[in-house]
Amino acid sequence: MDSLMCALMNAAQWRLRHHTVTKPELDAYLDTCAHFTREHYFALPTTGQTHWNLKGNRLSWNSSIPGIYPENNIACADSFVTSNRSASKEAPTIILLHALMSANDFGYRRIAAHFNKRGWNVLFPHLPYHYSRRPKGYANGALTITTNIIRNAEALRQSVIELRQLMAWARARGSQRIALLGTSYGGWVSALTLGLEMTDFTLLIQPIADVPHATFKSPSSTMMAGLLKANGIDAASISRHAHLTSPLHLTPLTSADRITVIGGTYDQISPSESLKSLSSRWGSTSYREVRQGHFGYAAMKRALAEAEHYLNSPAQ
Repeated sequence: MDSLMCALMNAAQWRLRHHTVTKPELDAYLDTCAHFTREHYFALPTTGQTHWNLKGNRLSWNSSIPGIYPENNIACADSFVTSNRSASKEAPTIILLHALMSANDFGYRRIAAHFNKRGWNVLFPHLPYHYSRRPKGYANGALTITTNIIRNAEALRQSVIELRQLMAWARARGSQRIALLGTSYGGWVSALTLGLEMTDFTLLIQPIADVPHATFKSPSSTMMAGLLKANGIDAASISRHAHLTSPLHLTPLTSADRITVIGGTYDQISPSESLKSLSSRWGSTSYREVRQGHFGYAAMKRALAEAEHYLNSPAQ
């Protein structure tokens, strides 16, 4: 499964090779970001600038970081409410964040139904360039991680800001318990958000923790690494942005005993060693490991089992 998915990702990178950023362009961007704090980089827009629109189970709002692709300028999340309609607004909320180039939302809908039965509302945001936000002519999520490192960073920034907005929306609706469950890229977004927002609990399934490794040493980025190196861009360049986009450089606001990190024994995209290091740096959060690569179902099954512990424990 990992070999197949990595081959598809490398093929996508090759098709988008003309998007590769130049070193002067990247250096200019990194110089601009050098003195930013996470609080500034991922700052929420001013109150009143966000226009919410809820139709049926589809929530949409204007993205605070508009770009050249109009489809991606409208943030979106699917809402699945608990069957207890009388208390649905005040029910606790868990937000599911999907993986990069997630093929479809069928599995996430089943997971949403699982939490709905437990009395939790579920929000499923469409991350930048995915699902409803996929620009015409491009594969689902293909523009999220490419050799255009600047666009990658801005998509990640967009993801974190929009997740923070979604959490604020759920709180304003009455949810006092907000939880996150993020997979891979969605886990990376969730991890960065933990440095800015308190959650009741968070489950991170194989999140990207070592960004230089994921960019230059992962089997999913072989093509990307070659194209970047040809432009004089290496891991040292990526590391200049680590104070903003590396989970290893932050301290979660959520208590360590309310965070579980799940790794895969054979994962070469987000290696277990990097996730163990992340868990240790964050104050010995719970770390669980399953026998799979980066792609598979065992990690999600373990996450749902771990979720039971938090669902049954007092709110934080």
